[in-house]
Amino acid sequence: MNVSRSGYRVFSANSTNACTELAKKITERLGVELGRSVVYQESNKETRVDVKESVRGQDIFIIQTIPRDVNTAIMELLVMAYALKTSCAKNIIGVIPYFPYSKQCKMRKRGSIVCKLLTSMLAKAGLTHIITMDLHQKEIQGFFSFPVDNLRASPFLIQYIQEEIPDYRNAIIVAKSPSAAKRAQSYAERLRLGLAVMHGEANHSESDMADGRNSPPLFRSTTGHTGLELPLLFPHLCLSVMMAKEKPPITVVGDVGGRIAIIIDDIIDDVEDFVAAAEILKERGAYKIYIMATHGLLSADAPRLIEESAIDEVVVTNTVPHEVQKLQCPKIKTVDVSMILAEAIRRIHNGESMAYLFRNIAVDD
Repeated sequence: MNVSRSGYRVFSANSTNACTELAKKITERLGVELGRSVVYQESNKETRVDVKESVRGQDIFIIQTIPRDVNTAIMELLVMAYALKTSCAKNIIGVIPYFPYSKQCKMRKRGSIVCKLLTSMLAKAGLTHIITMDLHQKEIQGFFSFPVDNLRASPFLIQYIQEEIPDYRNAIIVAKSPSAAKRAQSYAERLRLGLAVMHGEANHSESDMADGRNSPPLFRSTTGHTGLELPLLFPHLCLSVMMAKEKPPITVVGDVGGRIAIIIDDIIDDVEDFVAAAEILKERGAYKIYIMATHGLLSADAPRLIEESAIDEVVVTNTVPHEVQKLQCPKIKTVDVSMILAEAIRRIHNGESMAYLFRNIAVDD
């Protein structure tokens, strides 16, 4: 394709070589050259972007993968979008396969819905469209004031199961928690496999305290009167009202004995819950355990914990760079999703329907 006549440019907003790998794969599939720009951090840690070619009147696609330094990546994206906006780009489309802060999409105690704040910042910087993949909650699309294409990685992960897992017909799809049951059911139906659901928890986590699971306190202080107290209209219910909300120990609903257990989720970051789930599945008789997730953040000691655990393989896509983690843990495998991202870019620029990219995609994916 002749880049000068294509009417669009593809830029990478990353300042590290590891993060530009996905951008290079996308541009190779599109048959275009990666836009010439310089993104770097000054000595005082300020982000600077220099666009080295004219973008006037063109569709601009900014590819931004999110490394461990999330906040720097966000600033790179914002500064580049604003630079392109002030350079008279016609449309600025952000290609953000993993949307950061997507877990902070609900109010927690006295916190804030940071995901909503980020969408407002992107719109203010000049973005007019977003291409992302497997948002943590589909309702996040409602935070945006411009169009969002939320692509799915499930066809690629299902293909990996069918081609790379020997005897996958003897597998069972596992939901690590009831909230992941719909996604797991979608995989199980398309693969024509059984479904198991895990529920309960090994112990309380910090997030449990934040969402009020352990409130109100177990007893009321009687040392002094600090304000108005409401009368107990139903004294016999007092004990149940004041008891902390607790989950039972981890339980598996479904038979995993002698089967290959495939745990399905959208994000794998801190892996303690996955490791605990793998141990339970091993105790229940599963002889192989796979973890399938779209976004492999794999923070902190995740590679070491995976290597030392009962997990046989962790399969993630390249929406997030994780080459360092793969060197630390050979169990981590990568599925390339650059094909669908490149096709989305091509269709948006040409004004074609995106329905083709959602063929055989279930609502609960």
